[in-house]
Amino acid sequence: MRAQRIPWWYYVTAMAVGLGAGAAVAYFGEGFAGVSLIGAPWIVSALLVVLGVVVLTLALQVHRYATTDPRKRTAFFDPLRAVYALVLSKALAIAGATLAGWYGGQILVVITHAEAPYYTTVLIECAVTAVICLIDMVIGIIGEWLCQLPPDEGAEHPRVAGVSGRRSVTPAATRVRH
Repeated sequence: MRAQRIPWWYYVTAMAVGLGAGAAVAYFGEGFAGVSLIGAPWIVSALLVVLGVVVLTLALQVHRYATTDPRKRTAFFDPLRAVYALVLSKALAIAGATLAGWYGGQILVVITHAEAPYYTTVLIECAVTAVICLIDMVIGIIGEWLCQLPPDEGAEHPRVAGVSGRRSVTPAATRVRH
């Protein structure tokens, strides 16, 4: 399996879509439904922080295992766990960008009513959650980078060849060409 890095413009697009959707919900929400859908409960912010910490921890474990000398590895590391860490990092990055746009869009609409106590609370909630979402986006991007495998050094590289560091040299004329 060969995973590709997420292009930078995916994050910009996700943030723009979230910004538009968040602003639309904040603008039209109270007028049509009579129920306010703006703001973010504090539990959402707490869960986003926990999710960011979990993803960063998983990505660091994958990076530590991938960059450890193969001769010094003491434990087995499940490759499926590494794939999960990569997928979670990618998902966190895109979701963080989208949610940062969502809460940013709500801030843009609500900021005109900042003098009202309800809207002041909503502004604070959205601002805190938007910052946490931006941090989660960055954690996802870093986690994606941490889950990269180092370049394949091949069987003849001194680190992989053996404990003594010596490698057997086969003359070019005797190598089999495929």
